[in-house]
Amino acid sequence: MLQDIERYLACPHCAQALTPDGRTLRCPAGHSFDVAKQGYVSLLAGDAHTGTGDTADMVAARSGFLDAGHYRPIADALTAAAVAAAPEGLVTDLGAGTGYYLARVLDALPGRPGAALDISKYALRRAAKAHPRIGAVVCDAWRPLPLQDASAGLVLNVFAPRNGSEIRRVLRPGGTLLLVSPTPRHLRELVTVLGLLSVDEEKQRRIDEKLGPHLTPAGRQEVEFTLRLSAADVRTVVGMGPSAWHTDPEQLAARLAALPDPVEVTASVTVAAYRR
Repeated sequence: MLQDIERYLACPHCAQALTPDGRTLRCPAGHSFDVAKQGYVSLLAGDAHTGTGDTADMVAARSGFLDAGHYRPIADALTAAAVAAAPEGLVTDLGAGTGYYLARVLDALPGRPGAALDISKYALRRAAKAHPRIGAVVCDAWRPLPLQDASAGLVLNVFAPRNGSEIRRVLRPGGTLLLVSPTPRHLRELVTVLGLLSVDEEKQRRIDEKLGPHLTPAGRQEVEFTLRLSAADVRTVVGMGPSAWHTDPEQLAARLAALPDPVEVTASVTVAAYRR
Protein backbone atom coordinates (compact mmCIF):
# COMPACT_ATOMS: atom_id res chain seq x y z
CA MET A 1 0.00 0.00 0.00
CA LEU A 2 3.01 2.27 0.35
CA GLN A 3 3.49 2.00 -3.41
CA ASP A 4 0.84 4.65 -4.01
CA ILE A 5 2.74 7.29 -2.01
CA GLU A 6 6.41 6.34 -2.38
CA ARG A 7 7.03 9.00 -5.03
CA TYR A 8 5.88 11.72 -2.63
CA LEU A 9 8.10 10.70 0.29
CA ALA A 10 11.32 12.40 1.39
CA CYS A 11 14.18 11.20 3.56
CA PRO A 12 13.89 12.63 7.11
CA HIS A 13 17.67 13.12 7.25
CA CYS A 14 18.48 14.80 3.92
CA ALA A 15 15.05 15.49 2.32
CA GLN A 16 15.99 13.63 -0.86
CA ALA A 17 13.53 11.36 -2.67
CA LEU A 18 13.11 7.77 -1.51
CA THR A 19 12.98 4.79 -3.85
CA PRO A 20 11.90 1.22 -3.05
CA ASP A 21 14.37 -1.63 -2.84
CA GLY A 22 12.40 -4.73 -1.88
CA ARG A 23 10.89 -3.98 1.54
CA THR A 24 13.26 -1.06 2.10
CA LEU A 25 13.13 2.60 1.07
CA ARG A 26 16.48 4.22 0.21
CA CYS A 27 17.66 7.73 -0.65
CA PRO A 28 20.69 8.70 -2.80
CA ALA A 29 22.67 9.58 0.34
CA GLY A 30 22.44 5.99 1.56
CA HIS A 31 19.82 6.34 4.29
CA SER A 32 17.49 3.34 4.40
CA PHE A 33 14.17 2.57 6.08
CA ASP A 34 12.60 -0.87 6.38
CA VAL A 35 8.89 -1.37 5.85
CA ALA A 36 7.31 -3.05 8.89
CA LYS A 37 5.44 -6.29 8.37
CA GLN A 38 2.25 -4.46 9.41
CA GLY A 39 2.58 -2.26 6.30
CA TYR A 40 3.85 1.07 7.64
CA VAL A 41 7.30 2.66 7.42
CA SER A 42 9.00 4.73 10.11
CA LEU A 43 10.58 7.92 8.78
CA LEU A 44 11.50 9.30 12.17
CA ALA A 45 14.88 10.91 12.62
CA GLY A 46 17.17 8.90 14.88
CA ASP A 47 16.86 11.26 17.86
CA ALA A 48 13.07 11.56 17.71
CA HIS A 49 10.99 10.59 20.73
CA THR A 50 7.67 8.76 20.40
CA GLY A 51 6.51 9.18 24.00
CA THR A 52 3.69 11.54 22.98
CA GLY A 53 2.16 9.01 20.59
CA ASP A 54 -1.10 7.25 21.35
CA THR A 55 -0.66 4.02 23.28
CA ALA A 56 -2.07 0.67 22.18
CA ASP A 57 -4.96 1.08 24.66
CA MET A 58 -5.76 4.60 23.39
CA VAL A 59 -5.73 3.40 19.79
CA ALA A 60 -8.01 0.47 20.57
CA ALA A 61 -10.44 2.81 22.34
CA ARG A 62 -10.46 5.25 19.44
CA SER A 63 -10.93 2.50 16.89
CA GLY A 64 -13.93 1.08 18.71
CA PHE A 65 -15.56 4.46 19.25
CA LEU A 66 -15.12 5.64 15.67
CA ASP A 67 -16.13 2.33 14.12
CA ALA A 68 -19.35 2.49 16.13
CA GLY A 69 -20.22 5.62 14.13
CA HIS A 70 -20.40 8.09 16.99
CA TYR A 71 -18.43 10.73 15.07
CA ARG A 72 -19.88 9.96 11.67
CA PRO A 73 -21.34 13.50 11.29
CA ILE A 74 -17.81 14.90 11.64
CA ALA A 75 -16.51 12.49 9.01
CA ASP A 76 -19.39 13.43 6.70
CA ALA A 77 -18.72 17.17 7.04
CA LEU A 78 -14.99 16.68 6.49
CA THR A 79 -15.62 14.53 3.42
CA ALA A 80 -18.01 17.10 1.92
CA ALA A 81 -15.40 19.83 2.45
CA ALA A 82 -12.73 17.64 0.85
CA VAL A 83 -14.86 17.04 -2.23
CA ALA A 84 -15.56 20.78 -2.49
CA ALA A 85 -11.82 21.49 -2.35
CA ALA A 86 -11.36 19.24 -5.41
CA PRO A 87 -7.73 18.39 -4.66
CA GLU A 88 -5.27 17.06 -7.20
CA GLY A 89 -2.74 14.44 -6.21
CA LEU A 90 -1.87 13.32 -2.70
CA VAL A 91 -4.24 13.58 0.26
CA THR A 92 -2.26 13.75 3.52
CA ASP A 93 -3.71 13.22 6.99
CA LEU A 94 -1.42 14.75 9.61
CA GLY A 95 -2.13 13.01 12.90
CA ALA A 96 -4.13 10.35 11.06
CA GLY A 97 -4.53 7.96 13.97
CA THR A 98 -6.27 4.80 12.78
CA GLY A 99 -6.99 6.29 9.33
CA TYR A 100 -10.74 6.51 9.95
CA TYR A 101 -11.24 9.99 8.51
CA LEU A 102 -8.71 9.62 5.69
CA ALA A 103 -10.36 6.40 4.51
CA ARG A 104 -13.74 8.09 4.22
CA VAL A 105 -12.30 11.05 2.35
CA LEU A 106 -10.53 8.72 -0.09
CA ASP A 107 -13.79 6.86 -0.70
CA ALA A 108 -15.19 10.17 -1.97
CA LEU A 109 -12.09 11.03 -4.03
CA PRO A 110 -11.56 8.12 -6.44
CA GLY A 111 -7.99 7.53 -7.54
CA ARG A 112 -6.34 9.85 -5.02
CA PRO A 113 -3.53 8.33 -2.94
CA GLY A 114 -3.53 8.96 0.80
CA ALA A 115 -0.65 9.39 3.26
CA ALA A 116 -1.46 8.67 6.91
CA LEU A 117 1.13 10.44 9.08
CA ASP A 118 1.29 9.84 12.83
CA ILE A 119 3.86 9.33 15.56
CA SER A 120 2.08 6.26 16.98
CA LYS A 121 3.04 2.95 15.38
CA TYR A 122 0.04 1.38 17.12
CA ALA A 123 -2.29 3.73 15.25
CA LEU A 124 -0.54 3.25 11.92
CA ARG A 125 -0.79 -0.53 12.11
CA ARG A 126 -4.52 0.07 11.74
CA ALA A 127 -4.24 2.97 9.30
CA ALA A 128 -2.16 0.87 6.90
CA LYS A 129 -5.16 -1.46 6.54
CA ALA A 130 -7.91 1.16 6.64
CA HIS A 131 -8.07 1.71 2.88
CA PRO A 132 -6.38 0.21 -0.22
CA ARG A 133 -4.92 3.63 -1.19
CA ILE A 134 -3.46 4.57 2.21
CA GLY A 135 0.27 4.48 2.85
CA ALA A 136 1.15 4.81 6.53
CA VAL A 137 4.24 6.70 7.76
CA VAL A 138 5.55 7.22 11.30
CA CYS A 139 6.79 10.80 11.71
CA ASP A 140 6.85 13.73 14.11
CA ALA A 141 4.46 16.59 13.26
CA TRP A 142 6.80 19.11 14.89
CA ARG A 143 9.76 18.24 12.66
CA PRO A 144 10.14 18.49 8.88
CA LEU A 145 7.51 16.17 7.43
CA PRO A 146 8.89 13.31 5.29
CA LEU A 147 7.10 14.60 2.19
CA GLN A 148 8.46 16.45 -0.80
CA ASP A 149 7.74 20.13 -1.37
CA ALA A 150 4.32 20.89 -2.89
CA SER A 151 3.41 17.21 -2.93
CA ALA A 152 -0.11 17.35 -1.43
CA GLY A 153 -3.28 18.84 -2.83
CA LEU A 154 -5.12 18.38 0.46
CA VAL A 155 -4.00 18.07 4.09
CA LEU A 156 -6.39 16.83 6.78
CA ASN A 157 -5.85 17.56 10.46
CA VAL A 158 -8.42 16.17 12.90
CA PHE A 159 -7.92 16.75 16.65
CA ALA A 160 -4.17 16.65 15.99
CA PRO A 161 -1.01 18.77 16.26
CA ARG A 162 -0.46 21.18 13.38
CA ASN A 163 2.77 22.68 12.09
CA GLY A 164 1.82 25.64 9.89
CA SER A 165 5.14 26.12 8.12
CA GLU A 166 5.46 22.43 7.24
CA ILE A 167 1.84 22.15 6.13
CA ARG A 168 2.41 25.09 3.80
CA ARG A 169 5.61 23.55 2.44
CA VAL A 170 4.01 20.23 1.53
CA LEU A 171 0.85 21.79 0.08
CA ARG A 172 0.69 22.59 -3.61
CA PRO A 173 0.00 26.22 -4.54
CA GLY A 174 -3.77 26.54 -4.18
CA GLY A 175 -3.89 23.43 -1.99
CA THR A 176 -6.15 23.20 1.06
CA LEU A 177 -5.79 22.36 4.72
CA LEU A 178 -8.99 21.07 6.35
CA LEU A 179 -8.70 21.36 10.11
CA VAL A 180 -11.15 19.87 12.60
CA SER A 181 -10.91 21.22 16.16
CA PRO A 182 -13.23 21.00 19.18
CA THR A 183 -15.27 23.99 20.27
CA PRO A 184 -15.62 24.84 23.99
CA ARG A 185 -18.96 22.98 23.95
CA HIS A 186 -17.41 19.66 22.92
CA LEU A 187 -18.24 16.94 25.48
CA ARG A 188 -19.24 19.68 27.92
CA GLU A 189 -21.53 17.36 29.90
CA LEU A 190 -18.49 15.20 30.76
CA VAL A 191 -15.73 17.77 31.24
CA THR A 192 -16.63 19.05 34.71
CA VAL A 193 -18.20 15.87 36.06
CA LEU A 194 -15.25 13.66 35.08
CA GLY A 195 -12.48 16.21 35.45
CA LEU A 196 -11.51 16.12 31.77
CA LEU A 197 -9.40 18.66 29.91
CA SER A 198 -11.52 21.58 28.72
CA VAL A 199 -11.27 23.53 25.46
CA ASP A 200 -10.06 27.12 25.65
CA GLU A 201 -12.67 29.69 24.61
CA GLU A 202 -9.98 31.33 22.45
CA LYS A 203 -8.84 28.12 20.75
CA GLN A 204 -10.04 29.00 17.25
CA ARG A 205 -8.50 32.48 17.44
CA ARG A 206 -5.18 31.00 18.53
CA ILE A 207 -5.28 28.47 15.68
CA ASP A 208 -5.90 31.25 13.15
CA GLU A 209 -3.06 33.32 14.58
CA LYS A 210 -0.56 30.45 14.40
CA LEU A 211 -1.57 29.49 10.87
CA GLY A 212 -1.87 33.10 9.68
CA PRO A 213 1.75 33.57 8.55
CA HIS A 214 1.50 30.45 6.39
CA LEU A 215 -2.06 29.95 5.13
CA THR A 216 -5.17 31.98 4.29
CA PRO A 217 -8.58 31.21 5.89
CA ALA A 218 -11.05 29.95 3.30
CA GLY A 219 -14.27 29.32 5.25
CA ARG A 220 -15.49 27.27 8.18
CA GLN A 221 -18.55 25.58 9.60
CA GLU A 222 -19.56 24.29 12.99
CA VAL A 223 -20.82 20.74 13.32
CA GLU A 224 -22.79 20.05 16.50
CA PHE A 225 -24.91 17.06 17.43
CA THR A 226 -25.99 14.99 20.43
CA LEU A 227 -24.41 11.67 21.33
CA ARG A 228 -26.27 9.08 23.39
CA LEU A 229 -23.47 7.19 25.13
CA SER A 230 -23.47 4.13 27.32
CA ALA A 231 -21.16 3.94 30.33
CA ALA A 232 -18.77 1.85 28.21
CA ASP A 233 -18.86 4.48 25.45
CA VAL A 234 -18.02 7.21 27.97
CA ARG A 235 -15.04 5.23 29.24
CA THR A 236 -13.93 4.81 25.65
CA VAL A 237 -14.21 8.48 24.70
CA VAL A 238 -12.16 9.42 27.76
CA GLY A 239 -9.59 6.73 27.07
CA MET A 240 -9.03 7.68 23.43
CA GLY A 241 -8.25 11.38 23.93
CA PRO A 242 -5.72 13.59 25.70
CA SER A 243 -7.56 13.28 29.00
CA ALA A 244 -6.33 9.68 29.11
CA TRP A 245 -2.94 11.09 30.12
CA HIS A 246 -4.36 13.31 32.87
CA THR A 247 -7.04 11.37 34.75
CA ASP A 248 -6.66 9.19 37.82
CA PRO A 249 -8.18 5.76 37.02
CA GLU A 250 -9.74 5.26 40.46
CA GLN A 251 -11.28 8.73 40.59
CA LEU A 252 -12.51 8.36 37.03
CA ALA A 253 -14.17 5.01 37.79
CA ALA A 254 -16.02 6.53 40.75
CA ARG A 255 -17.22 9.49 38.73
CA LEU A 256 -18.31 7.27 35.84
CA ALA A 257 -20.40 5.18 38.21
CA ALA A 258 -22.35 8.30 39.19
CA LEU A 259 -23.36 9.12 35.61
CA PRO A 260 -26.72 8.08 34.14
CA ASP A 261 -26.55 5.23 31.65
CA PRO A 262 -26.97 6.20 28.88
CA VAL A 263 -25.97 9.86 29.03
CA GLU A 264 -26.58 12.54 26.40
CA VAL A 265 -23.41 14.39 25.44
CA THR A 266 -22.78 17.27 23.04
CA ALA A 267 -20.28 16.80 20.22
CA SER A 268 -19.20 20.15 18.78
CA VAL A 269 -16.39 20.89 16.35
CA THR A 270 -15.27 23.46 13.81
CA VAL A 271 -14.30 22.34 10.31
CA ALA A 272 -12.11 25.11 8.94
CA ALA A 273 -10.45 25.45 5.53
CA TYR A 274 -7.16 27.24 4.84
CA ARG A 275 -5.44 27.64 1.48
CA ARG A 276 -1.89 28.02 0.41
